[in-house]
Amino acid sequence: MSRMLKTTIIAALFGTAVSMAASAQGGFGMAPGMAMVYSSGQTSMVAVAAGEANHKAMMRRATKVPQNTVFFMSDGQLYMAHGRLDPTGNFYIN
Repeated sequence: MSRMLKTTIIAALFGTAVSMAASAQGGFGMAPGMAMVYSSGQTSMVAVAAGEANHKAMMRRATKVPQNTVFFMSDGQLYMAHGRLDPTGNFYIN
């Protein structure tokens, strides 16, 4: 295998690992004041209206997502499962 090809493969694997770690730590890349909304089989990012009353209203219905929760789409429906995915995408139950 040529040195150039090896370097490219290593760089691609490193980039994938870094992006997965950033995604895991950053909550889907969401910034403060943003929310992910799931409706009609699609997800979208929406800016949340500022204000204490709005935040309190959302928090009254909110539940924390446990660690090692995997979200995925199947036939236009959003699902979650408790477990983990390895870097190759294989699912394991904790």
